[in-house]
This record gives sequence, structure tokens and C-alpha cells, in this order.
Amino acid sequence: MPSYAQRRSRSGTGAGAVRARPIRRRLRLEGLPPISTSIAPSDSADQPGDTGRTAGTAVPDGPATPAGPTGRRRFLTYLLAAPTLTVAARLGLDAAAPASAQAAVRTAAAAQDASAPPQSLGLPGIPDVLDLGDAMILAGLPTAHLLVLEITSTGRAALHLPRLEVGQGLTTAIAMLVADELDARLTDVDVPLSDGRPELLFNQLTGGSNSVRSLYDPVRAAAAAARARLVTAAAHRWNVPASGLRTADSAVLAPDGRRLGFGELAADAASVVVPAVPATPKPADQRRLVGRPTGRIDARDIVTGRAEYAGDLRIPGAAPTVVARPNTVNGTLKSLDASDARTMPGVLAVVRIPSGVAVLAETFDQALRARDALRTTWNPGPVADLSTADVRAELRAAHAPFPLPPLLTPYLDGEFDFAFVNHAPMEVLTAVADVRPGRAELWFAAQSPVIAQQTIAAELGLPQDAVTVHVVRGGGSFGRRLFFDAALEAAQISKAAGRPVKLMWPRNDDMRHGRMRPASHHRIRATYGLGQVLTWEHRAATVRTDLSHGLGEALTGAGFDLSVAGISLAQAFFLLTEKNPYDVGIPTQLLAELPLQVHTGSWRSVYSGTVRVADEIMMDELARRMGQDEVAFRRARLRDAAGRALLDTVAKAGNWGRPMPAGQAQGVGYHDENGGRVAYLVELDATDRANPRVTKAVIAADVGQVINPRGLEAQLTGALSDGISVILLAGNHLDDGAFREGSYADFHYARQRNTPPTVEIHLMPPSGAPGGAGELGVPAASAAVANAYARATGTSPRSFPINF
Repeated sequence: MPSYAQRRSRSGTGAGAVRARPIRRRLRLEGLPPISTSIAPSDSADQPGDTGRTAGTAVPDGPATPAGPTGRRRFLTYLLAAPTLTVAARLGLDAAAPASAQAAVRTAAAAQDASAPPQSLGLPGIPDVLDLGDAMILAGLPTAHLLVLEITSTGRAALHLPRLEVGQGLTTAIAMLVADELDARLTDVDVPLSDGRPELLFNQLTGGSNSVRSLYDPVRAAAAAARARLVTAAAHRWNVPASGLRTADSAVLAPDGRRLGFGELAADAASVVVPAVPATPKPADQRRLVGRPTGRIDARDIVTGRAEYAGDLRIPGAAPTVVARPNTVNGTLKSLDASDARTMPGVLAVVRIPSGVAVLAETFDQALRARDALRTTWNPGPVADLSTADVRAELRAAHAPFPLPPLLTPYLDGEFDFAFVNHAPMEVLTAVADVRPGRAELWFAAQSPVIAQQTIAAELGLPQDAVTVHVVRGGGSFGRRLFFDAALEAAQISKAAGRPVKLMWPRNDDMRHGRMRPASHHRIRATYGLGQVLTWEHRAATVRTDLSHGLGEALTGAGFDLSVAGISLAQAFFLLTEKNPYDVGIPTQLLAELPLQVHTGSWRSVYSGTVRVADEIMMDELARRMGQDEVAFRRARLRDAAGRALLDTVAKAGNWGRPMPAGQAQGVGYHDENGGRVAYLVELDATDRANPRVTKAVIAADVGQVINPRGLEAQLTGALSDGISVILLAGNHLDDGAFREGSYADFHYARQRNTPPTVEIHLMPPSGAPGGAGELGVPAASAAVANAYARATGTSPRSFPINF
């Protein structure tokens, strides 16, 4: 196998979106001086860690008492061929401690804080003890030691990332962890995406806001182990005690000024079996990069067009390909006349596949023209007799009506409808496949490459190890790339045509035949009396969410036997993610699923994106019913001090309660999930109800240890755009079994004109291990927008998006 240095020129770098116009922001780590958020080039001379102005890290004289949960870990170095040092973090059985310990800490903290609010103790939910992220970490523990870090003879450090970069900035965060632990320059660190690795089992699934949470300890462990071996190699070279050496700027330094770069030491370090200095990660006070706002390591490649996505790859002989699809969801081909299409310029082949008819040509333009020249008729799909109103009626009927509450018990009822919503990532689905006798090779953006490899192998009748999946960066996902529809089709087409293909799903294909956030209906009843909330019952009914992307296997691998528990995968997901963070007496949450044969998937924040939004709207309405301020009402019932601190922060920074002109108002939303907490306060102008506009947002977040504040800021801002979109503008109509919207022209996702000119973000001081952030903001942002609209208009919106 070639080394990373030999392979590096073949791979692309990074992914992301470029902001079209600047947004004024103030990003603050509470208790610390404000930090500028102006974006510098990724290779700027003044980027942290790039210039060698740090003092470096001194190596302790003897075994140190390790700090944090990694202290009891053991490390094993995999010694591969020189001149490359390859290190993997070897975690012992005690590595299960972080997830269980964090869960115990959260539970204890909740119990400790419960007596503070003037409210009867609410019951904690399952996620207070063990959430989905904890379960995914447990599932990945058996293979966590297979994470690989290379130090090459050229002095570059390459962490092979078993996750997908889809614009969330993960590669930058991981590079920062590596650079910090190694004392390497950030510009000397690469984070290539790993091919599909079946031996990783459940440790190559990107989702659940889990990547940083699950990789934080293993990445630091691998880098610390590499640093210890490099120091040991230098000590042997110079014949001096290792304890007197230190590391800085991608080199080992001696007290007398001698210096050896990591590249010069890589070959010697590869032969070190037992390092002469402790191979333990640094304590927090010795970090120089983690926690500092840092530009993306791939920013220059993105803005200059050097970054490669699947559509940019030049695989020899791969024919541009598109598919003609049925006119209803899951329809089937009835008849085909391809005579005209086959004679058109550039057309190479026309082949049938289960989902439609594929056209291969010399260019995509030729393929699209030939596709439109096909004469096809289609059998209707299984939902051809259903439209949006029908789905909504079936969802409403999924739960029985609430019984009457006890006599003289005040109560508040609310019912809420949420439409289907497409993922709509900026980059359309694209996959390259080369299927030959006895083997197959694919290139695409894969959040679940191992499941994709298994599924495609079975479809082609090949053993799993005969299928290679190259993971390519993706231009956005929001859960869409957990599924590999395009890759499976590309493999089918390549096999049928006998040649490599590059398949693209145009925007209309993904809008009308791709994955959706399921439509849902929510029925909530809260009873109250004597200033207290007595009960809270939330009944959620959704179109069935397809979770067949590896999550079920991961939960089983973590020890959750769903068959014994008698629950479905969806119910397990729901139980591990959904909770009410407030003391609301006796809470009850129920999930019912409608088994419609439409394509659904995990849309950013999954169930929380509707469940928690409905809860937060009800919290506003219940506060007003009970004659209390909306923020104070929440604050009095939050079960932990950290959440109350976030509400205090946004209320103060956003000047909550200030007088506003008619038709304008503030709204607030709060959410707690995946080891993180966030509060949003927005100001909204609804004087033109057909075109409401969020004019300002104040956000406060607590996600434990922040790796890159600038990356977290981007996540929270993106969540705000999602919240504005799904509450005010964006949804998908089902018309007689076909989705109406086909592009951004009629799928009204937030544009620049819909986003607030002022966004102010506050990050709380580091507290414990990193929490999840990728999905955290969507429920709170959505709720804040909905509540601001209700207060600005004096209405109680019940169907979303409002302008549908």
C-alpha cells in the first residue's frame, strides 16, 4: 500500500459554503476577552500555530498523573514500513468510562439542580442518563484503536479520518487536535478521508452530532503517542535524556538549540516500541490551538475551486449519466421507446435499472437532452392517491384524542403540523462507479460507507471485500448522505452498461425522488394549577423515518437488544434523543409512525426538529396563560444551572422585553441534546405577514470543550437559517403521489435577504468533554422564530411552514 505522502496528490480537500455577504457578529467566550471572528486565509502567516511563535511543550521528567478520562488509557504503536511513523490510539476496556461517566455526571447535575426552581421535580428522560451519542460512542469503542495517524518523512502529519466532511468543518477541528497534541504547525497537518473500512464496524458513521464527541479522545491519544515516540527517537539520536527535550513547530528541540524536524525522525520513531516519556495527552492549560477561533484548513481550496467533489473527479472512461424517473414516488416503468434517444449526438447507452431508465453520454448536457427524448409510460406508485391533506389527516388520526382532564383542572391543548422538508444540500447527489467482473470501485460522499459497501456488494453479487468505496467530500448533507441512493444506482448502471459511469441526480431528481424530513402531527396537553405545571403529554405522529443507514446495527453493537426490549428502531432513536428539559410535573412522550412508502431520512436534528419546537411553542403559550414572562417561565423550570445561564445570557444580551413597534417582536427557544445546550433569541418583523423577516439573533451555547469557536459559530448560524426556513418558508407539497417542488425556485429555503444582518453569538467557558453541535441549534432556532412570529402577529400558528 502506498504511503499517505505518495497518495496525497490524488485526493481532494475540504468542503463548505462561502458566505455571499458579511454578517456582523460578536463571538464571545463568556468570562474571556471578546475574540475577533474576521476570517483569515487558511495559510495566513498569523494563523495560530503556523509561525512558530509558541513556546512549545516541555516534556515532563517522569510518568505524570494523566489528566481527564484518557489518563488510564494504554497505547499501542503499529509499526509499519519506514520512513513513515504510523500510530494508533489503543484504548483499553476502561475506555467505556467517558460515555458512562458523562451520563452519570449529567444525571447527578440534574438531580442537584432540581431543587432550585420553585417547581415540583420533573422526571428525567432517558437521554438524561444515556443519549444517542453515548450509545454511538459505546458502539464504536471496540474499533476506536484503529484510528490511524501517520508522520511522513516530509514532516507531514496525516490523520486518516473515518468520517465524512460535508462542510461542517470537521477536518479543521481534527487537524487542530492533532496539531495541538503533536506541537505541529497546523499547516503541516492533513486530514484525508478514509476509504470504507469494514473493520471499523460502527465507527465510520457520520451522524448524530457525534464525530467530535467520539473522536476527541482517540485522536488526542494517537497524536500524544506519536509525540512521545518522536521525542524518544530524538533522544536516541542525540544520546541525551528524553526528559530534557521539548516539541514545537513540528520539531523536537534540545536545550542547546539543536532541532530535528518530525520528518527527519519519522523512520527512527517508527521503531520505538516503548517511549521514554509519557504518551499522554496534554492538560488543558498546555493547549495552544484548541479553543481558539481558527480558519478552515481547506478554505483556500474551496474558494479557488481546487477542492474536489464527486462531480469533479476524472475517472478514466466514466460516462456522464442521468436517469429518467417515474412521475410519482416509487412508480415503475410500464413501457419504453428509446429509439430517438439512442440516435442523438453523444449518446453512448440506454439501460434500464429498477428505479428508472439511465442514459449515458459524452456530456451531461447530451445525457439530459437524450433523457428528455425518451418515450416512457409509468405505473403509478403506492402513494399515487395521496396528497398533503390526506397525509395530514392520517397523521391526525394516528393518536386517539385526549380524554377530558380531572374536573376543575386547568389545561392547555395544542396541535401542530409540520410539512415534508427536503434536505436540499447545495451539491446535488453524484457518484462514480466502475464495476468490472469480480470487483467494483466507487467514489461518492458517504456518511455510512460500510453499510453502502455491504449493500452494493449484495446488489452486485460480489463479496464485500471486492467492493471499494472511496469517500469523497460532500457539499452539504444535513443527513441526506447517510443514504447512498446515487451510488447504488451508479453501480447498477455500470454493471449493466459494462463501463464506468459518473451519475448525477439533477436538483429535480432529489427534490421529487430523494429523501425528506417526514411530515408530522403533534398533539400536546399540559395541565397546571397553583403556579405549577402538573403534567405534560406529547403525542407525536410522523410518517415513518427510514433509519436503515446503519444506526440499528450500531445500537445493537452497543448492547441495545431492541427485540428483547420490544421496541422498534425508530422508538429507540426517539427514546434516546427526545426529552423535555423542564420540570413539568409528569411528562409523557409517545411516538406513532405512519408507514407510507415515500423516501424519508434523518433530516438535521431528526425528531427534535419538530418535537422540541412544538414543546417550546407550548411553553410560550402556557407562560402567557399562567400570566408569566416567557423567559422567566422557562428559567424557573429548567433542571440545570447551565441552561439557566444560557437563558440569562441571551435575555441580557438581547435586551429581552424591550418595547418594539407594532408588528415586531422577540421570541426565544431553548434546546438540550447530545451533550450540548443552546438558547436563541430572535427579533422578527411581521408587518408584512407574507414576507416576515428575522432582523436580529442572539445565540448562547454550552457544548463543553469547544475545539474551534469559528466552526461552532458557523454551525449555530447555519441552524438559524434552517429554523427561519422550515418555520416561515420551506416545505414540500405532495400532490397525487408526486412532490410538487422541483428546485430552489419553488422550494423556498432562506436566501440572503431572509437572514438577519446582525447575529451575536456567546459561547460559554469550556466545561468537560466536547458535546455535539451539528444538530443542536435547529430546534431552538426554529422555536424562537415561531414564538417571535406569534408574539408579533398576536396569532398562534399551528402549521409549518407558515407561508406554505
